[in-house]
Amino acid sequence: MFLRDKASGDLVEVLDLSDLFDPCQDSLTGRFHAGEEMQDKQSFSKAGLVFPSGEGLPKCWSDPHYRD
Repeated sequence: MFLRDKASGDLVEVLDLSDLFDPCQDSLTGRFHAGEEMQDKQSFSKAGLVFPSGEGLPKCWSDPHYRD
């Protein structure tokens, strides 16, 4: 799955979807999908990511108390 980094506008390939869907995780492992060479893995804050369309991530993916 690909998301967009808010700061740079570059696409980020999410490497572990379970981290993305887990509301108790504040970050996930991914890599920028830019340039000709495969980029190194790094940690990304969920708060700094959006869908490629610009829409924010669902609250249930980032807030463990989203039902409160």
